[in-house]
Amino acid sequence: MTPKRLAILSLCCALVAQAARANVFNMAPGLTSLQFVTVGNPGNVPDTRYNGLSVGSVGNVYKIGKYETTAGQYTEFLNAVAKADPNGLYNTAMADPFGSWGANIVRSGVSPNFSYSVAADWANRPVDWVSFWDAARFANWLNNGQPTGAQGPTTTESGAYINIGNQATFARQPGAKFFIPTENEWYKAAYHNKSAGRAASYFNYPTGSNTTPINTLPDPGNHANFYDYYYMGNSSFTISNPYYRTNVGDFVNSPSPYGTFDQGGNVWEWNETAVTSSSRGVRGGALDHDSVYLLASNRFGFDPTDEDIVGFRVASIPEPSTAALLVIGCVVALVAHWR
Repeated sequence: MTPKRLAILSLCCALVAQAARANVFNMAPGLTSLQFVTVGNPGNVPDTRYNGLSVGSVGNVYKIGKYETTAGQYTEFLNAVAKADPNGLYNTAMADPFGSWGANIVRSGVSPNFSYSVAADWANRPVDWVSFWDAARFANWLNNGQPTGAQGPTTTESGAYINIGNQATFARQPGAKFFIPTENEWYKAAYHNKSAGRAASYFNYPTGSNTTPINTLPDPGNHANFYDYYYMGNSSFTISNPYYRTNVGDFVNSPSPYGTFDQGGNVWEWNETAVTSSSRGVRGGALDHDSVYLLASNRFGFDPTDEDIVGFRVASIPEPSTAALLVIGCVVALVAHWR
């Protein structure tokens, strides 16, 4: 084999090995990997039932996170890009599961040598205390191939989005592969009746139901994690100290029509849409709010710097896997140079 061919083969092997390395799409055993479901019925008619809004229509097929972004996935992100943390991707409340209902992500060391860890029994619960800008930086990191390094243009500050932190000029870039769903994208995945095709058929709750969910486990169907003020005459969390937040997908029999979980309850979720000139959209309610906040009719906007019991899920465009593209590209290169 010639040195040129050997170099090409070595590069291909390295690229394939890199694609197969442990990352948020291929988490360690026992941890939830980042997964997507496909949302079809492009060009569906919007929901116009509430407050003069026209919401839920999306003109293209897209993918959205099956689950909320987990503490384990966010810990991977922090260890990759936050050894120094100039943009505050970590909030110390994340380490406080009791007073702040945080995700129990613990930071050790000092800048620029921070490291982050999360216990196994917390890793599959949704991350919270994440600002909208934090979520956008996570999307940029995914878009850039999950690199390791300082926060900058090749890791967190460019990619899917530009001008993070500037409410007026912040924008999703053409060709973005991973991003925070718009309100329409989030709403359609949560409430649209998949079986109705493109018709304007929407459920009231993101469990494929018009009946108020119940907040208990186990889940026979139409259940979610929220605070029930009226359960059997007593107020009640779904689960209490120390977790409060359920593992993503625990409500196994209560998916949305498109197959997402926990779009109602657990933690509030950011969407990309600017509700006002100073806010970004949030929907879905949370563990400390009543079931009314799960309703499709409830729309809210938070300051994009807010960090509280708020998390997010990622959306994407349908495309072949990175590993498949690398293998195909390597085969093509090898064939071309072997001739």
